[in-house]
Amino acid sequence: MTSKGRVTIREVAERAGVSMATVSRVLSGNHPVPASTRARVLRAARDLDYVANAHARALVGGGRKMVAVVLRQVTSPFYAQVAEGVEAEAAARGWLCLVGTTGGDPGRELEFVQLMREEGARLVILVGGVVEDDAYRERVAHYAQALASAGARLVLCGRPAPDPDIPALVVEFDNEAGARAITGHLLSAGHRRIVFLGGLPGNTALDARVAGYRAALAEHGLGPEAAHVVDCGLGRAAGHRAMTELLKAGGDPGPGDTATPDTATPDTATPDTATPDTATPDTATPDTATPDTATPGTATRDADNPGTATPDAAPARFTAVFAGDDMVAAGALRAIADAGLRVPQDISVVGYNDIPLAEDFNPPLTTVRTPAEELGRAAVRIALRDPEHAAGAHHLLGTHIVVRDSVQPPPPGIEDGGSTPV
Repeated sequence: MTSKGRVTIREVAERAGVSMATVSRVLSGNHPVPASTRARVLRAARDLDYVANAHARALVGGGRKMVAVVLRQVTSPFYAQVAEGVEAEAAARGWLCLVGTTGGDPGRELEFVQLMREEGARLVILVGGVVEDDAYRERVAHYAQALASAGARLVLCGRPAPDPDIPALVVEFDNEAGARAITGHLLSAGHRRIVFLGGLPGNTALDARVAGYRAALAEHGLGPEAAHVVDCGLGRAAGHRAMTELLKAGGDPGPGDTATPDTATPDTATPDTATPDTATPDTATPDTATPDTATPGTATRDADNPGTATPDAAPARFTAVFAGDDMVAAGALRAIADAGLRVPQDISVVGYNDIPLAEDFNPPLTTVRTPAEELGRAAVRIALRDPEHAAGAHHLLGTHIVVRDSVQPPPPGIEDGGSTPV
């Protein structure tokens, strides 16, 4: 999709049949103009999709250095950290930062983007994983072109650019590599029966994590049947419900799970190769929430049919749980404790994102650290550092494993064919 170019004040004047000075007076609102003339100018501006150039307004003192960050919600620790990073970097440069939430509603997201375009925001940052379908691709292309035509820029954090040619900067981290690394950590501890809890088919962040989980199993010589993905969505409540159902089923992540997934937005992540240490995430320059869609009920996918629920899966006992994010892990920990079982003595649990509370879980959670605050900082820093070349650029941030106390080898005899604690 190519831009049709920025509409100028001259074109608005020609369409309305007035002078450029009259258009300027109407749009600034600082001078009296006859009502009929004002209506004619505003109608012409609307018909032409005219937006005053933010850069030009700044030169004459009429614009503000403003960045907008649009999130699904601010109660999620991941989103809050990203927003904090955007605000901190913007403030350090003397810019204002506005934060908007969508609740996962694409229509509301569109309204925010349009409002920020009209208000002259220089950067509009959209955060979080999404279901990448045709509607999303069309929507993001429209956002990018509309903002570019007004002299602004679109930044995608933790979500993909549907087309490398659209004028949008992408800043993300490698969800698949992080998931592969944390699954490898469980496998190295001796686990072979690992459940992925928190799938959401079609969501870019979670699908990448599931892919990393499956890849790690394959790398350790396990067949496709070893993979068990429970599609319960994200959030503490979803993790608790899905884990409770698994335990009631005797450790069988097969059909019959009825937990309704939360609609919390998947947090995004992306390591290069995660290692069990606490190294600071680095940034690379190689080449992502934003609505998540809840899955009706909990279903389990197998490797032969990764997009469908397993209709009559044989019992597949598990000794470890890979939670799709730390809040799912929090719910799973609670359900395991409610069932009278212990972590990690009976079941090991790992998460994703390393939210601030993860080290205060009982037990402290082993997880993948994603540089959420740095994601927000980098979005602003990269976009402003090289504005002419930022559009279409793709930047990856690193992640790593943080090892705490929620993993140990499986109970004796379990991986040798004995019955599980559940």
